[in-house]
Amino acid sequence: MNDRLSSIVHRVLDRVFPKAPDFFLLLQQQAEQVTHTVGLLVDFMGTGDHDIGKQIKRDEHEADTIKVRNIHTLNEAFATQMDREDIYRAIMDLDEIVNYSKDCVNEMDALGIAPDRYTYEMAAALRNGCQSLAAGFAKLGPAPATAAADADASRKHSRAVEKLYRKALGELFQGEDYLNMLKRREIYQHLDRAAGRMAHCANTLHDIVVKIS
Repeated sequence: MNDRLSSIVHRVLDRVFPKAPDFFLLLQQQAEQVTHTVGLLVDFMGTGDHDIGKQIKRDEHEADTIKVRNIHTLNEAFATQMDREDIYRAIMDLDEIVNYSKDCVNEMDALGIAPDRYTYEMAAALRNGCQSLAAGFAKLGPAPATAAADADASRKHSRAVEKLYRKALGELFQGEDYLNMLKRREIYQHLDRAAGRMAHCANTLHDIVVKIS
C-alpha cells in the first residue's frame, strides 16, 4: 500500500513539476553539429569543391532544426539546470556561427571568389574554437569547473581568426583591383563575424561555469 501510494505521489509530482530537460546534453549536441558544419567549411576552403559547399547548405538546415528544437524545449521547460538567458544566448550564438559559414559559401559562389590561404586558415581556427566549445559543453554536467579552460581556448581561437582577418586585409588592399578587394573583404568579414559569435558563446559558457560550479 505504501509503495502504491508513493508511486501515485511521484506521478502527481512529475505532472506538477516535470523533470528539467537535459540542457547540458542539448547544448553539447548543438555544438557538435556546429563543429561538423565548420569542419566542412574547412574542407571547402581547402579544396573549393562545390559538392562540399552544397553539403554545408544542407547541414545548415539540420543545424536550424536543432536550434528550433532547443528553443522550443527551453520555452516549454518548467525548470532548467542553468540560467535561461545563458541557454538562449548559447543556442543563438551557435546557430549564428553556422549561418555565417553558410553565407560565406553562398557569397563565394555568387561573387565567383575562390578560397585562398587566409580563408582556409581562418576557417581552421574557427573549427578549432568550435571543437573547444563542444568539449566545454560536454563537461558542464560531469565536471563543470573544467569547462572554463575550453571557454578560454575557444576565445583564443577567435582572436586567431581576428588576427588573420587584419593580416588578410593588409595584403588585400594593395594594387588597383578594387572590385576583387571589395568582394574578398566580404568573404573575410563573414569568417570574422562567425569568430565573434564564437567568442560570445565562449563567454556564455564561462558564465555558466561560474554560476553552476
